[in-house]
Amino acid sequence: MNRLKRLISICLFTMLFCTIFLSGCGKDDTSDKTTFIVGFDAEFPPYGYKDDNGEYVGFDLELAQVVADRNGWELVKQPIDWDSKDMELGSGSIDCIWNGFTINGREKDYTWSTAYVDNSQVVIVKKDSDIKKLSDLAGKIVVVQSDSSALAAFTGEDATEENIKLCESFKDLQQVGDYNSAFMNLEAGSVQAICMDIGVANFQVKQRGDKFVVLDENVSSEQYGIGFKKGNTKLRDEVQTTLNEMLADGTFAQIAEKWELTDCVCLGREGTDSAYNQDAGESGNEAFFDKFIYITKQLGEGMIATLTIFFFTLILALPFGLLLTFLRMSKLSIVRWIAKIYISIMRGTPLMLQLLVVFFGPYFLFGITVSASYRFAAVIIGFSLNYAAYFAEIYRAGIEGIPVGQYEACSVLGYTKSQTFFKIIFPQMVKRVIPPVTNEVITLVKDTSLAFALAYTEMFTLAKQLVAAEASIIPLFVAGLFYYVFNFIVAMIMEQIEKKMQYYR
Repeated sequence: MNRLKRLISICLFTMLFCTIFLSGCGKDDTSDKTTFIVGFDAEFPPYGYKDDNGEYVGFDLELAQVVADRNGWELVKQPIDWDSKDMELGSGSIDCIWNGFTINGREKDYTWSTAYVDNSQVVIVKKDSDIKKLSDLAGKIVVVQSDSSALAAFTGEDATEENIKLCESFKDLQQVGDYNSAFMNLEAGSVQAICMDIGVANFQVKQRGDKFVVLDENVSSEQYGIGFKKGNTKLRDEVQTTLNEMLADGTFAQIAEKWELTDCVCLGREGTDSAYNQDAGESGNEAFFDKFIYITKQLGEGMIATLTIFFFTLILALPFGLLLTFLRMSKLSIVRWIAKIYISIMRGTPLMLQLLVVFFGPYFLFGITVSASYRFAAVIIGFSLNYAAYFAEIYRAGIEGIPVGQYEACSVLGYTKSQTFFKIIFPQMVKRVIPPVTNEVITLVKDTSLAFALAYTEMFTLAKQLVAAEASIIPLFVAGLFYYVFNFIVAMIMEQIEKKMQYYR
């Protein structure tokens, strides 16, 4: 235990040191530029997305291309994980966030351009839905993108009292990583509505035929701007000057017309420069350790979710893996080949894809409506089916490594096949497979973060959401510390079990 405490203390100190060190590191924003790196969500049409030719296109990206060309820069279109946008910007790996980025509620977190788009948050439902107005959302499950304007409209500091009450009337407000997942959930029936930006909503509804409709009532309204790292007024002013020139010569209007956003743009109008004119100085930071403790408490619920996935998966996957081993070693060729094909599919395809198939498969393959309560079950089923395949091959290697002479000796002594296996072979197999099983168990702890593919919020997902909310990378270091300490405990327990089974020593 003393050794464990010392190791935890060292890990904690290392995490804190790295956090403090990284927080002081950044890119020299005043150096002469040759490239202009724009961070954007690649699944946010019509502002930024990948077209049928595999090219990144969109309204914002076309504006950025003209800005780069007129300033003699090479434009670098950098797709980013939206939850990690603050880390990307703070580390200097991107120059700005330009992708339908809402100013409202974030005025003090970035150095902003003037607003160039007036945007509204709207609700999308199935065409045959009984939801006709916002009040009909009471008792329904609504989904939003994580760290989006829609989420802020319901739960942010600036959320109106009306929207807070509306959110409280929902059965649940769920978050997904992208809008493709949101529409899959809506079509499958696991949620009843999506809240999102009107420009994106109109594009998505148009692309998906007549399956969905946009409600007439708006949830909220806000403005889009270009977000730069706090204090980087030099680059902001260069980009803003170019945008103003594009507005004056008609280029901005032409691009807006091309992307059918003429009714939404507001560049140059009165009242669009409030965030632009704010003080560009660094915002104050609360005490580091106070923030660290606060974030740790916030991650508590996510830690419980992670541990739940971990333990349920082990309880189901370990015995199912043994059953697969028996099938894989069966004398019946048809049974043996079915097991081989299953194991090959589970090991040869991504776990995230398998989770999506388990959850959405019943609807898209058989037309069975998926309920929200099935979400957690789908996570456990997906993880268990995947890890059972790996455990099965580990078990098989352990069994086949036992010398055949032991089987012959048991036969001579009058043991039955079941007695031979469970009294002689199985104990030796367990001893042999503990190291590789330990590796898989440790991998499982980290793989629990993939549960967010089904909008199930576990610890790492919660950490990314806190990163976006706090504009700090501390939540990720706290999550990393939890993963390491828990995996260290797992490895230590498995090592003790392995030592106990080394009876011949």
